[in-house]
Amino acid sequence: MMNKKLAKRLLSVSLCAAIGLSSMAFDNSSKAYAATEQSLEVISTGKEFLGTKYKFGAPSGVTYAFDCSSFTQYVFKQFDIELPRTSSAQAKAGEKVDRAYLSVGDLVFYNINGNGISHVAIYAGDNKILHTSSSKGVAIADMNSDYWKKAYVTARRVL
Repeated sequence: MMNKKLAKRLLSVSLCAAIGLSSMAFDNSSKAYAATEQSLEVISTGKEFLGTKYKFGAPSGVTYAFDCSSFTQYVFKQFDIELPRTSSAQAKAGEKVDRAYLSVGDLVFYNINGNGISHVAIYAGDNKILHTSSSKGVAIADMNSDYWKKAYVTARRVL
């Protein structure tokens, strides 16, 4: 008969192995990635437009004004990544990412009007988002502020 110490050790090793194997079953969306050259270029490209005015319904492809989704659509198009025109449609692109695993360049979605997804931003690292603001135009915000924490819905990885 196996002694208790050996039985506990065997159970412990078995449990660790089971946890390790089950974690391998998760897809890439459960992992954060270090910023890549491309994701840093996405942020750099977006930052070129800091202060550009906000205009709800701004046409796709223009740079004199943006709304949230025309901004993300424009920035990602510079890297040959086609995104739909609206934030709610963009929230279906790419792979879902848990907030705890955000990586630079991920799209972050918010409900700011009480009617589902109504805002999109680009995760810029360090809990900052690059987005359009009706008061500031293209700007950087802290996603840990009470406003953004309360409005957070989901994130998607398209890079």
